[in-house]
Amino acid sequence: MIRIFSVLLLFSLAFACTPRFQKTLSKNFIATESKFQDHTGFALFDLGKNKTVFEFQANQYFTPASNTKILTFYTGLTILGDSLPAYKYLQSNDSLIIWPLGDPSFLNSKVYTPTKSFNFLRDSRLNFYLSTTQFQSPAFGQGWAWDDYNGYYQPERSPFPLYSNLVTAKLDADTLFIEPARFASQVRRAEPAVRPDFIRDLHSNSFSFYPPLRINNRTFEVPFITSDSLLISLLQDTLKIPVKKVDQALSKEAKILYNTPADSVYKVMMQESDNFLAEQLLLQASALVSDTLAVEPAIRLMQQSYLSDLPDKLVWVDGSGLSRYNLFTPRSVVAVWKKIYEKVPEQRLFSLLAQGGKNGTVRNWYKADSPYIFGKTGTLSNNHSLSGYLITRSGKTLIFSFMNSHYLASTSDIRRNMQNILEYIRDNY
Repeated sequence: MIRIFSVLLLFSLAFACTPRFQKTLSKNFIATESKFQDHTGFALFDLGKNKTVFEFQANQYFTPASNTKILTFYTGLTILGDSLPAYKYLQSNDSLIIWPLGDPSFLNSKVYTPTKSFNFLRDSRLNFYLSTTQFQSPAFGQGWAWDDYNGYYQPERSPFPLYSNLVTAKLDADTLFIEPARFASQVRRAEPAVRPDFIRDLHSNSFSFYPPLRINNRTFEVPFITSDSLLISLLQDTLKIPVKKVDQALSKEAKILYNTPADSVYKVMMQESDNFLAEQLLLQASALVSDTLAVEPAIRLMQQSYLSDLPDKLVWVDGSGLSRYNLFTPRSVVAVWKKIYEKVPEQRLFSLLAQGGKNGTVRNWYKADSPYIFGKTGTLSNNHSLSGYLITRSGKTLIFSFMNSHYLASTSDIRRNMQNILEYIRDNY
């Protein structure tokens, strides 16, 4: 009887704490909007109970920024499989025809890249022909900021990216090293500046380097303008073999060559919020479902099939979240995370995500003896979100989406407030 009474007492206390917990959270979110004069939304889901336990404006729409990568991640898990497709190829007599599939890992130093796809091309000893007829995407996505063309975070989309579609300039003492090397002749050394910089001309692959006043080591990354002619030149420089362009439709007999483990790319995309990887992964998914390198086929398929049961309709236009046209609600983001959790074992899943106080875009936030936040941030000017999984001190696994839009405060102040609220949930739920 004593044991039964103890269990009932604990249950009643837990039940009694729920309204207090919810009331405290409500006060915190109301105070947040009042303090920052912003638009805030939040959803909290208990995986163990399989139910939503708290919402604040969770049905309202927000600019997700890089929370959009959560959808790209789910798309990749659903369509791409364990390894990324590098290209489709057809060997005929003395010819090798390649139809690229947007593989972002080719000559990409930021991800683990096996050499299978590279060696296959270099060692084929056949006449190498390249066709990009499948590529039907603009270099920039809908709603991207044109004046971010020089930012390392906004490389162009392309059918066969090399070197992440970036020119890397490394300053070692007074020597500037350029990769790919073919761009070295297109770099103009300008006058030293208080703020050193490496700037590309808006309409051409001409670069100006403004060295620092004092000698030091610096690295700059700037997107280059992609084109088929440049692609062929870079391939020839790299593979040391002739490459010719052909406008040939994809053959039904073409085979796919798979190369890079998908998780090695997902990990960089989700932890470091790599926009280039996200855009190319969405192109790859479209190529497999439609034979078209454009983001729309994959987005359309996911919305009509795998995401058709979300609480609220998505406005989803790109893979990275660079576009301000994207609009999501917190409760729909939570629903996507639930689908991902049901698809991927927890240990594997959490290893791919940014972990509070440990790595990625939250390495300096949400610190604890043991990580309790596993998720994805999203930041654009005046917008910041964090969504993912929260492990409470009592051992419960929760899914949350915390979205903030239209604030004028510093993002650090917004993050500090979010951290306080998430710590409260960790300690009291």
